Amino acid sequence: MDFNLRPYQEEVVQAALRGENSIIWLPTGGGKTRAAVYVTHNHLETTANAKVAVLVNKVHLVDQHFAKEFKPYLESRYKITAISGDSNEKDLFGRLVKASDLVICTAQILENALINTEEEKHVELTDFTLLVIDECHHTQKESVYNKIMGRYVEKKLRKEGNLPQILGLTASPGTGGNRKLDKAVEHVLQICANLDSVIVSTKNFTPVLQKVVPRPKKHYDIVERRALDPFGDHLKSMMSMIHEFMPSTVSRSLREMGTQEYETDVVELEKTGVKKENRLIAQCALHLRQYNDSLLINDTVRMVDAFRGLDEFYNSRKTKLLDGTDIFLQGLFDENRMELKLLASNDRYENPKLARLQRTLLDEFSDKNSCGILFSKTRRGTHCLYDWVNSNSELLKVNIKAGILTGAGTGANHMTQNGQKETIQQFRDGILNLLISTSVAEEGLDIPECNLVVRYGLLTNEIAQQQASGRARAMNSVYSVVAEEGGRELRRELINEYLESLTAKAIDQVQQMSPREFRHKISELQQIAVLIRIQAERKKDERKQRYSPGQAQFQCRECFLPVCSGEDLRKIENTHHVNINPEFVYFHINSNPQMYRDSNFEDWEPGRVISCNKCGKDWGMEIRFRNVVILPCLKIKSFSLKTPGGKSTPKQWKDVEFQVKEFDFLEDMSSRFPDLDLDD
Repeated sequence: MDFNLRPYQEEVVQAALRGENSIIWLPTGGGKTRAAVYVTHNHLETTANAKVAVLVNKVHLVDQHFAKEFKPYLESRYKITAISGDSNEKDLFGRLVKASDLVICTAQILENALINTEEEKHVELTDFTLLVIDECHHTQKESVYNKIMGRYVEKKLRKEGNLPQILGLTASPGTGGNRKLDKAVEHVLQICANLDSVIVSTKNFTPVLQKVVPRPKKHYDIVERRALDPFGDHLKSMMSMIHEFMPSTVSRSLREMGTQEYETDVVELEKTGVKKENRLIAQCALHLRQYNDSLLINDTVRMVDAFRGLDEFYNSRKTKLLDGTDIFLQGLFDENRMELKLLASNDRYENPKLARLQRTLLDEFSDKNSCGILFSKTRRGTHCLYDWVNSNSELLKVNIKAGILTGAGTGANHMTQNGQKETIQQFRDGILNLLISTSVAEEGLDIPECNLVVRYGLLTNEIAQQQASGRARAMNSVYSVVAEEGGRELRRELINEYLESLTAKAIDQVQQMSPREFRHKISELQQIAVLIRIQAERKKDERKQRYSPGQAQFQCRECFLPVCSGEDLRKIENTHHVNINPEFVYFHINSNPQMYRDSNFEDWEPGRVISCNKCGKDWGMEIRFRNVVILPCLKIKSFSLKTPGGKSTPKQWKDVEFQVKEFDFLEDMSSRFPDLDLDD
């Protein structure tokens, strides 16, 4: 079978063909996945009882790798199964692994199967002979990849046999944010240690690689700072009034309005207000964050977009005014609403970045065959830019057909997984020629060779920059950075250029280490990592036992209404935290329209959104469990938690300091419905 490998691909697979653990480092578009298909084919041909798992970090990459790469080359001889979070098959993962030669799945599905005790769902790492890890630079800290590889490294140090071969794929391991070579080298070594692998790249065929993956022409499309911004100034004057409404000691600690630092400050201030049960501080902080969001949007897209977001926020709250703080905050906006609307509609003061972006798009799309990606920081930003493109007569004249691509989820600006697939397919087919995307399009996606990539108002790391740049793969393609003169985005882009070259130097230094020195360093790092992991697990277990469920009392984060005790809670599939107290529903919940998800689940399906009866705070959703009972499933971020140790605002359920019991269908349903005889 002819895999049409280029010389540099043949060079980088040699370590893997020898059965060694290795990380292939090639730029975006260099053919890492095709190299992995070749290694997988060779492994299946030459290894007794071979079984391969290809792990990806995003759902849409499961189908892409299956349909575009592994299926065409391997399906005629081997049984391949593709499994993702929206597959029915994921709940029988153990059985499917036994029946398949190759499984392609999200890393989370493998992680779930490793910790599941049910025979049909459980697998061991030793069930596989090869693990291919896509975008393997994510194998660090608390990532799912690192949880899986943490087990692997622990088994290796204990000298447990039959561990699978590892093949990692990355366009850039990055420097870990380090700006000095020695620290960047440490970061690359840590990635190698986490993956128990050497890192390989082409040494003999660099010119061939550069021809296959040409670097785009980089343009810095710099704009001058807005001369006058009466809309932004008016927002800041309203924020100052909120500052004056709060205690002076609080407002003095806040940094410059309209910055990420200010957002960090008000997020922490809201937590402080909740912990102290000071609703004035908590609510003022919450509203100041909305105003700051509007300033950030005003700095990125149109004034009308900034106004619309704020207007929607206050419209959603005007029927739930609980006290003088709410009345003041709502009144402040209502009094200034018409003035803000008027200022937002004055084109004289519009964002100059948009005029610069318009020129960049017109320059490239004057060629009818152009296609490009416009990267924006937030989901909301992508929607604002999409509206701008579709209402811009000049852009419509050059036949720009835009689509939005953002991460999957259930929020207002999230996409469904099917929506993602449909948009990507339309872009591939040429129905769309401009993707307006968050970082979801930076990694791994097999999308057409673009002649334009624009990074618009972004502050990201060197890995994201390299991957975005790698999307501009057509000949004479352009990589544009639209940024304000002297602004933070421009400084960050220049730093990233330096870090990109530093990454290459760090990898080169690691590759020049003697095998003995490299093995010694990797072993040392692995032993430290295992000790840290064991210690962290011990602390986590201690934290979970700190209080009994009855000592944990939950309150609504917005109005401080007492909601439930930890004794009322159960967890389903170690993920969903439900309240089994029947009185909870009648006393506290407002039910809203049905939620929609295009995923399939074994034992449950989503129902209506639930919210606080008193203040309207979104608390989570109902789930229908086993088609028998409807249970309220709670979002921890909607609540504060009171224990004998004080009040806290956990971000995730794993942060709570008591043990939530597993849901026992018979026991918990008999207590919920005492008149029901479940033994019959």
